[in-house]
This record gives sequence, structure tokens and C-alpha cells, in this order.
Amino acid sequence: MPDIRIRRLQRSGLPIDTVDMARFLIGKTLVHDLPDRSRLAGRIVETEAYIVGDPAGHAYRGPTLRNQSLFLKRGRAYVYFIYGSCYCLNVSSETHGVGAGVLLRALEPLEGIAEMERKRGTTMLGDLARGPGRLSQAMQVDLRFDGVDLCTDPRLWLGTETAPTDRLGKSVRIGITKNTHRLLRFYERGNPFVSGPKHLQG
Repeated sequence: MPDIRIRRLQRSGLPIDTVDMARFLIGKTLVHDLPDRSRLAGRIVETEAYIVGDPAGHAYRGPTLRNQSLFLKRGRAYVYFIYGSCYCLNVSSETHGVGAGVLLRALEPLEGIAEMERKRGTTMLGDLARGPGRLSQAMQVDLRFDGVDLCTDPRLWLGTETAPTDRLGKSVRIGITKNTHRLLRFYERGNPFVSGPKHLQG
């Protein structure tokens, strides 16, 4: 696949609201420029909002050493390790000192697909970055990137759309046990790279 023209998102263009951010990021890109000058890139097709005061969110009990990145100004990475096996990547989404974030749940791979396949150990395109753990593995995101500025970091950053976003869907979030009724998961309807049960893919 040829290189795709992607421009870095500016913080001034990011909404200062977690739900708005979760919607806004659908169709945008996540880019990881590797040390060998190759690039991994994917189109964001699924997000979940973890709003201010959300008992399902990591910021609920206030800042700690683990979650302090969620309390940074919007556009910073919050990375955490889960289930003893994988990392999850979130984007901080409010003003400095206010804890909330958007979980990136799925990407449509755009660039560096062969390298994603190598890291994921599969050639099944649809499974490379479908689900937050797979996404981080495919994009080579781990705790080294916790707290980085996704608007200015030279390695990991958020970029503009590469194609128009189709219909936006919303549903309850996946895999949580608190505040389960809220429709805070957003995704591109009909996109085959969206994760989750079929009845939540729309």
C-alpha cells in the first residue's frame, strides 16, 4: 500500500469533552513512526468514552501514579497493562486536572500491515487491530508511551482523516460491570474492523 498523506492533529482542534472526543476520533488516524523510519498507521473505527465521575473509569477515585496521564490536558496518551497480557491505549479528553479519557478499541490498518502481521502473529487483516489489546500490539504501543503528547510526539501521534467517515453508531460499552447502561461506545457502522458482539456492530 502506498504512503498515505496524514496531517498531525492540533490540540486546538480537539474537543474539550470526553463524549465529543470519542465521536470526533472516529475516522481519524493513529500513527506510530518507528525508529527505522517505517510507519504503522490505522484509521480509528471504534472508541469508548470514560467520562468525568464515571465509576467504570480509571480516573474515578482520583489521580494515582498509574492513572495520572488521564488528568493531563486533552490529547495525551494513557496506556495501561491489563489481564496480565496486553496494553490498552486511551486519549485524555478534558482540561488539566480533570480525569477522563477515550479508549481506542479498534483500527482499520492503513500502513505497515506486514509489520503488524509480524507483531500479531497472524495474516488475518480483520483481526490485526480489532479490540484494544490487539490494537496496541499491532501498533507497538506499551507503557513507554504513557503520558506522551499525541499532538506533538514524534513517534506516536493522532492524525487527520484519510477517508470520509460513514454512519456513526453508538451502543453500551463492552466488558465493564459499572455504569453499564450508558451509550458511550462509538463506531463506524458497517466497518468490518469494528470489535465486539455482532449485535453491537450495527
